[in-house]
Amino acid sequence: MRHRIRLCALALALPLTLSTVGCGDSGTPDADATTSSPEASPSTTSPSDLCATIITKWAREIYESGDPGYGDYQSMGLSNGQYMILRHILDAARAERRSESAAAGRKLIDRQARERCAKRYRDGGPSGGPWV
Repeated sequence: MRHRIRLCALALALPLTLSTVGCGDSGTPDADATTSSPEASPSTTSPSDLCATIITKWAREIYESGDPGYGDYQSMGLSNGQYMILRHILDAARAERRSESAAAGRKLIDRQARERCAKRYRDGGPSGGPWV
């Protein structure tokens, strides 16, 4: 089960379309391409949304487990900067759970993941490389 989580994290971190990796693309136009709907078109996820999704996923998993640790950021597919966001969010959510409720901590995770990732990627991304 753990390898599936890692595989999903990797899939979220590397948004590739089938045509980019050459799967099923013979180089000839698809007869149905002109009749396909916009919903069928491949889309990309913004770095901010990807960050929020993966941090929310790991924060909730760790939060719900009751584990006082944070886990290994590399096995989660997080950069160091994303891991620092995760740690801050978990600390705040745990404090919120102690003072308010578990549900309040979950809401805090969702809200802060969106806010912190939007701030981190407001200019397009970190300048020190993908793992910063």
